Amino acid sequence: MAEYQTMRRQAAGVRTAEIDAGLRAHMNKVYGMMSVGMVLTGGVAWAVGTTPALLGLLRDPQTLSPNILGWIVMFAPLIMVFAFAGMINRMSAATAQTVFYAFAAVMGLSISWIFVAFTGISIAQTFFVTAIAFAGLSLYGYTTKKDLSGLGTFLMMGVIGLIVAMIINIFLQSPAIMFAISALGVLIFAGLTAYDTQAIKNEYIEHAASGDQEWLAKSAVMGSLRLYLDFINMFMFLLQFLGQRE
Repeated sequence: MAEYQTMRRQAAGVRTAEIDAGLRAHMNKVYGMMSVGMVLTGGVAWAVGTTPALLGLLRDPQTLSPNILGWIVMFAPLIMVFAFAGMINRMSAATAQTVFYAFAAVMGLSISWIFVAFTGISIAQTFFVTAIAFAGLSLYGYTTKKDLSGLGTFLMMGVIGLIVAMIINIFLQSPAIMFAISALGVLIFAGLTAYDTQAIKNEYIEHAASGDQEWLAKSAVMGSLRLYLDFINMFMFLLQFLGQRE
């Protein structure tokens, strides 16, 4: 009996070690794809934002007000996110990854105006601050024993509220409302960074035993998208506070 219990403990230990190794590989894949997405976004944004002829296709060179194509590009990432979430189950993992990278490139188009509105140094400084904050929050979400699942509904309601407020403020152009939106946006996406990291970790642990590699691969893509959105939104909201206008 004692030998049987010992064998069970040893088997459980081996299984736990396998899950831990798989989880580390899964998270590395998530962060790796997210990083590639960020490079794509930054490259496209810089290329368009520093080329007046290209930026002029989307916005007025003087006022930076978007034209018709600019409005389409502005809302394209939001539409792509909802479409992607609804269609990913019908995609292969390779297709989902390609769509994610295409989304990251379109996001670069939509934020290219920041290279005209803000100084390059302040953009770099804000990116650096965002990266430090993101790393700390994501590490907390990965390591904490506290269950953050209760925050999910509250934070998603906050995101919906932000989207509605931002659309309304497109017409109102109120600096006070924009300040409030930016402050709340930083807090909401800071919380989502920790929440999403823990959720990605827990989802892997729950499904690792099934051995469904296709599902795990698509889960990594969705995880990359979630953390990418947390980072890029936190960066854009922080830029309203830390960015120096040209």
